Amino acid sequence: MSQKGLELQRNTPLNKKIAEFFWGSWHMECMWNFENQQGASFMRGISNTLDRLYCEPDEIEKKKERYRAEDEFYNSTPQCGAFILGVAAAMEEEYAANPDTFDPRAISSVKTTLMGPLAGIGDAIIPGTIRPIAMSIGISLAQQGSILGPIIAMIISFVTSFSITWYGAKFGYTKGGQLIKEISENNMFDKVMYGCSIAGLIIVGGMTASLVSITTPLAMGEALVLQDLLDSIMPCLLQLAGVLIMYRVVKKGVHPVAVVMLCLVLGVILKALGILTA
Repeated sequence: MSQKGLELQRNTPLNKKIAEFFWGSWHMECMWNFENQQGASFMRGISNTLDRLYCEPDEIEKKKERYRAEDEFYNSTPQCGAFILGVAAAMEEEYAANPDTFDPRAISSVKTTLMGPLAGIGDAIIPGTIRPIAMSIGISLAQQGSILGPIIAMIISFVTSFSITWYGAKFGYTKGGQLIKEISENNMFDKVMYGCSIAGLIIVGGMTASLVSITTPLAMGEALVLQDLLDSIMPCLLQLAGVLIMYRVVKKGVHPVAVVMLCLVLGVILKALGILTA
């Protein structure tokens, strides 16, 4: 790439870049869809970074490539997403500076690794702790007839969410950049990608077991219950098989929306035939 884009990115004020990640994170639910959930919003949050890095007319195809790479499946607590946006932006900057030595797959691997754990932490802290505390204080004051009740509840919720999002974005971009630089200098990308891949597979496996529900009522009397037999071989075996089949179909080029509609139709038919449980 030309040095113009890299210089433009590095000369952009830090607070401006942090603000882009901040607003990108807060708008994370605006373009939610069943295909890649918050993926389009994540791509929008990092789009200004990509626009600066690949600003020359002859870099349009490269910018499109990075746009498509960032528009992948993503889902996490919006406030924590600013940290991931910051890390991803720092990695995109490093990739633009060293396209021959930096593996861009590491960006996707790090995103996949971070989004699950941060979603668990973020959901526990923000909707699970901060908001109930804020609402309990607000309701208590409101019951006493004070107009400060809803105001204080909103202030507590806003201040905490704002702080987590803003400083998370700043920490992710500044410290993430330093971390990537250290990893690059020590030639540790293969090890990082291997670890991220393992973590990503663990997350996907957990999501398969907890979010996918496929069971069968088929049985031969009381002696042989097919679901119990399958569970004794491997718990969640049907869920795993269903996910692998859908993955294979998508890899063949079938649009994910078509896969969702096919699953809906097959689910209704197989339920009607008594092969699957509702």
